[in-house]
Amino acid sequence: MQGSALQGARLIFRREVACAMRSRSSWTAMFMFSLTAIAALSFALRCAPPEPQVAAGLLWVVLFFSAEAGVGRAFYEEAASGTLLALRIYAGAQAVFVGKFCYTLFMLTALAVFDIALFQVFLGFSLADFFAALVFLLVVFLGVWGLAAAGVIVSALTVGAGAKSGLFSVLLVPVVLPVFLPALNLTGELFSSLLPSSSLLGAMALYDMILTLGASWLFDFVWQEI
Repeated sequence: MQGSALQGARLIFRREVACAMRSRSSWTAMFMFSLTAIAALSFALRCAPPEPQVAAGLLWVVLFFSAEAGVGRAFYEEAASGTLLALRIYAGAQAVFVGKFCYTLFMLTALAVFDIALFQVFLGFSLADFFAALVFLLVVFLGVWGLAAAGVIVSALTVGAGAKSGLFSVLLVPVVLPVFLPALNLTGELFSSLLPSSSLLGAMALYDMILTLGASWLFDFVWQEI
């Protein structure tokens, strides 16, 4: 990527952070959904730790649906204020994609840390050792990486559509499913103190890279049609 594109991506990232500091609606929606969902699960389970596979499913379901509240708003500010045309004129497609992707990845990483901390406090889970903890963090990062890449391109595709939130969810699920399912299996294995499958980890990383490159290529065409 050229230096000008990298500089533009940094500016887009800084703009996203500044907008988030002024209007914390996306962050508030994500964190409140996570808090409410995990607290409700804790009360329903009477604070008893669920089975490892169930715990893995609950963690990723909460993370996925809470992330939707923020990822789907990647172009909300521009669409609401009518500045999409100005942004398209003054910023290149790749600069916008990389800046939005880096900000979304940053936001989802913070959300994942918050969800894991809440999950540990309310429901509790244990990992076998330090190595298992590192692998778990890697699995979570690969999961939010795929969700960030898919979220940015799907949000761009649906920014002008009616009933945007419903269409966004419909399009997002099949794109992130190849990341979501291995993440569920690997997390369940780690919670069960089993040796995680290295092939699943490699498949997640490979799909994330392909998805990011594909989304970057597709964004060049989508950005001109928004």
